[in-house]
Amino acid sequence: MSRIGRLPVELPANVTVDQTTDGTVIVAGPKGTLRQWIAPSIKLTKGEHAGKPAVILTRDNEENETKAKHGLYRALIANMVKGVTEGYSKSLTVDGVGYKVSVAGNKLTMSLGLSHPVNVTIPEGLTVTCPSALEILVSGIDKEKVGQFAADIKAIKPIEPYHGYGIHYTSEPVHLKEVKKGKK
Repeated sequence: MSRIGRLPVELPANVTVDQTTDGTVIVAGPKGTLRQWIAPSIKLTKGEHAGKPAVILTRDNEENETKAKHGLYRALIANMVKGVTEGYSKSLTVDGVGYKVSVAGNKLTMSLGLSHPVNVTIPEGLTVTCPSALEILVSGIDKEKVGQFAADIKAIKPIEPYHGYGIHYTSEPVHLKEVKKGKK
């Protein structure tokens, strides 16, 4: 069996997991509801693990594609459970002379040294805040949406390797190149 797929997904007391007839798994919790379709070759059963309610995924056959999906769907359901209970967030830092960011309504406005400010529409289901003029905090219940939107913001102004200007994840170290030295 898949090492990831065979692990049960423990459910907190305030989380429910249901499966529809078309194969869609619905995870509901205090922060919201998420949906994910799973392949018919993967079966979802409710049970207990160490005295706590849990969801266990099993597979119908031993084909390589089914084995790969077994671990994938278990990880997706575990991420959904964590999302509806705790949520996800990504923090970005903006470095540069005269750079600043702000949020107004559903628009993120960034001044990044370009001839015009860059406006980005915040997707539905995500919350974007600016704790300071040089920080962006993207949060939400869907791990994929949070990560993708943070990556999209980061791609607008990648880090410049000599001065370190640009947008990067707060936890990501910025490695600067050494400048050329002149002849003596």
